[in-house]
Amino acid sequence: MYPAVRICEIAEVKGGKRLPPNANLVTTPTEHPYIRGRDIRGGKISVDELLYVRDEDFAQICRYTVNRGDVCITIVGNIGDVGITPSNLHGASLTENAVKLVNLCEDFNAEFLAYALLTPDAQSQMKLSAAGAAQSKLGIYKVNEIRISAPPLSTQKRIAGILSAYDELIENSQRRIKILEAMARGLYREWFVNFRFPGHEGHPRVASALGEIPKGWEVKKLGDISSYINRGITPTYDEEGDSVVINQKCVRDQRLSLETARKQSKAVSHEKRVCYGDVLINSTGVGTLGRVAQVCETLDNCTVDTHVTIARAGSDLDLDFYGCCLLSLQETFERLGVGATGQTELGRATIAAIELLVPPHDVQRLFGESVRPMRAAVMTYSRQIQNLRRTRDLLLPRLLSGQISVG
Repeated sequence: MYPAVRICEIAEVKGGKRLPPNANLVTTPTEHPYIRGRDIRGGKISVDELLYVRDEDFAQICRYTVNRGDVCITIVGNIGDVGITPSNLHGASLTENAVKLVNLCEDFNAEFLAYALLTPDAQSQMKLSAAGAAQSKLGIYKVNEIRISAPPLSTQKRIAGILSAYDELIENSQRRIKILEAMARGLYREWFVNFRFPGHEGHPRVASALGEIPKGWEVKKLGDISSYINRGITPTYDEEGDSVVINQKCVRDQRLSLETARKQSKAVSHEKRVCYGDVLINSTGVGTLGRVAQVCETLDNCTVDTHVTIARAGSDLDLDFYGCCLLSLQETFERLGVGATGQTELGRATIAAIELLVPPHDVQRLFGESVRPMRAAVMTYSRQIQNLRRTRDLLLPRLLSGQISVG
């Protein structure tokens, strides 16, 4: 068993900074990346959906930046998410919803510290410390009191090396997934946006509501090519329940994850049970509305809540074509949400009325045969990632408690 230390004994805790009034984050890259709470997770800081501070706004928050190797912790919202700052985010601005651990003492390893804060014990301390207020928040003084294991520096480095090896394998699989998904999107765009499908040479074009399209293709409404479009249930949550409920958080980056799904006990009608090939569309909220993912595996006794819409292909449609088509409509879904801030909704009728281009069955079939191996490989890599994470998370507390010796 290793001795324990408080954070204040090994590092300084410093806060981030709220954006100045009238300042807005932008998607166009500037020299000032901005780390939000949602970017910090799983020991990493993600750059997948990075936003930036405008040059004219940076001067007011320039003192609240991070350096490579700083460990960041979210203190509002999803409290206790941890990430270590990579080299490409050196000098990035940090949200007021997170803190950074700096000036780490010489006998402590930053990578080990990040893993130590991800253990169930450290996570429990943070959640309990933040509870009680109207809005849960983990103050700096509370972060200072978090206790973690403190093995010798050489042991810290060996533990961090073992765990980081799993993370490297996970990142390799994630890179492969991104490449495969980009290939599938590119093929969809080539065939159904640029109309360079097999045999397109000399294929006549005709006028349509969506402009010139290949002869034999049709403009249809999404409702006409779907057998079912509807939202899910109002769940009765129960950890002993026999069905799983997918919520908005499960749909992210055009992928489906059941990590945040919950069990419930209410009876679920057959039509509201998620099927292989269904497309799930987040239909309420700000920031999550319009996100899309296709169900690419068989899920037993699984449904969605009322914030998510199930779109199910008609029997005569290729499921891969249907899925890629709706994935390409994500920006459209996001744009069509209506309502007041915080209450934006995407109604079933609005979804069903969207017009899209439907090619003949033989073109759909050829497309499905082309992208299916790519999409199957994505699922294989996704399962590998789940297994690697599960193994890493089992090892983490045992390594840090000394239960498993690293020699």
